[in-house]
Amino acid sequence: MQGTGRVPIMAAQKEVQYFTSEGLSCPRNGCLLAPMSDATLTKEMASQPASNPMRGVFWMLVTGLNFVAVTALVKYMGPRIPPAESAFLRYLLGLVFLIPMIGSLRAVTWTPKLHGLFALRGGVHALGVIMWFFAMTRIPLAEVTAMNYLSPVYVTLGAAIFMGEKLAFRRIAAVAVALLGVVVILRPGFREVSPGHLAMLVTGFAFGISYLLAKTMVGRTNPTVVVAMLSLWVTVALAPFALANWVTPTLYELTVLFGVACFATAGHYTMTLAFASAPLTVTQPVTFLQLIWATLLGALAFGESVDIWVVLGGSMILAAVTFITWREAVLKRRAITPAPHAVKT
Repeated sequence: MQGTGRVPIMAAQKEVQYFTSEGLSCPRNGCLLAPMSDATLTKEMASQPASNPMRGVFWMLVTGLNFVAVTALVKYMGPRIPPAESAFLRYLLGLVFLIPMIGSLRAVTWTPKLHGLFALRGGVHALGVIMWFFAMTRIPLAEVTAMNYLSPVYVTLGAAIFMGEKLAFRRIAAVAVALLGVVVILRPGFREVSPGHLAMLVTGFAFGISYLLAKTMVGRTNPTVVVAMLSLWVTVALAPFALANWVTPTLYELTVLFGVACFATAGHYTMTLAFASAPLTVTQPVTFLQLIWATLLGALAFGESVDIWVVLGGSMILAAVTFITWREAVLKRRAITPAPHAVKT
């Protein structure tokens, strides 16, 4: 994506597996494998790299700084260049970072269905990117950042509706709290709900669908290919919208947009380092700092007023997302812990 504080959304670059009472659940492709024996589970756990919470927190802090830099640069660009063109140029300039992935792309066994899935995801993601660029020029940085936290909530709902994942009462309650957080931010009836706010709702929904599609595709091909093809197809999907209302950018504007691409790419990379270093239950709460930084940056650099309701609503959304992640971790630990009567190997 374009580089925002959507932490779990980019986990497509790393396979995430959950041990359940029925066996090994692979949310990347919706499969459910046969139950594992205790010995197999122990071996599987031993093969995992050791967790380093401090390193994970550090890399997530760096990730947050990168993503805040992305939002600041886009905000600084202003509305002179249309959102679709800004997004197109950001992705076009970012294609240079795909050069190391050429080998992986050439090794793929391509099928029409795989091409179709990549194209569908690219189109949906492109819609989210356009809406995000539009919102950045219409509403404060803090509101964009706070509403970005909604994407994992959409993923949770979509996984239950379209992929058959169970949605327990506690997760339903967490989703309800997140949606209440949106109401706190928007405060309909007490303030004007602008097109920028509506655009952010569409952005979160589009990125949620994009991630669900990514989960199905990672099971079919290399995760590196999934990331590379997203960039390619989003660029293709954005091209006609950009050309329909083209405004010739200056060299300075192109430089700023290339900076956006650099910070976004760096943010995605450091995010994967954070995921590899520590569990999401450790790194995800750190993303709250992005909201603080965005609020301060908006106030100091762009003269935006500090809205305590936005901070409160964003905190509610992030708390709900963190709770969902924590519950997943708890269920995983319960499933992989041998019963008292089981033989421990």
